[in-house]
Amino acid sequence: MPRTEADSEDKQPLARIDRLIHEPARLMILAHLYVVESADFLFVVRQTGLTWGNLSSHMSKLEAAGYIKIKKEFVGKKPHTMLRLTNKGRAAFREYRQSMKQVLDDLPE
Repeated sequence: MPRTEADSEDKQPLARIDRLIHEPARLMILAHLYVVESADFLFVVRQTGLTWGNLSSHMSKLEAAGYIKIKKEFVGKKPHTMLRLTNKGRAAFREYRQSMKQVLDDLPE
């Protein structure tokens, strides 16, 4: 019986890992956003320990993928940036978690 791409994926859960999410800084960002409705930029900086520039760079990649929505506004005269996971980002993170669980569960002890 010929092997299909689906058969290959079932046997190789690591091949299904979303490389965009797998990068440690982006994984931290998404993990923090997954458990809240939204978060401001400063909160994410403090939670992840990333620099402002590094966080901004990773946010741009996640936004380009459609995983997060960035809302910039002013509060008084100060800029205020809010981040939230999109439905696509939430689904991608759930799938990433499931794939990683399978990869780790399949490792021999």
